[in-house]
Amino acid sequence: MYVDNAAMQLVMNPKQFDVILTSNLFGDILSDEASVLSGSLGLLPSASLSGDGIGMFEPCHGSAPNLKGLDIVNPIATILSAAMMLKYGFNMEQEAKAVEDTVSDVLKQGYRTKDIFVNDTQTLVGTSKMGDLIAEQVLTSS
Repeated sequence: MYVDNAAMQLVMNPKQFDVILTSNLFGDILSDEASVLSGSLGLLPSASLSGDGIGMFEPCHGSAPNLKGLDIVNPIATILSAAMMLKYGFNMEQEAKAVEDTVSDVLKQGYRTKDIFVNDTQTLVGTSKMGDLIAEQVLTSS
């Protein structure tokens, strides 16, 4: 699929995609576009995989050095990138699913970082607290 068509299809019907395989340049563009669909770049994990199972796993967002120490960055994309590493890098599908399910559960409980906080029915938390909530629940569910 040409990248311009992929961009259009991503906006029109994002559920048709499970994985998008592309070059780094087009991947950067499409991941930024997809972040609008999910609500934040802070929710998008990413992986660059080779044919022999070796990969690099990182969130779609950059390092944001200007946000260092402010406790406002969403750690979910990083956590879900680690889940992808478990699944695709180490063939640990059960452990990866536990992490993914826990992230989903914490969000269902209404916890939100600043980038995805919508209203007062949710609980606003910082980077550290969101990470702690996910880590604690993964540990107690295993």
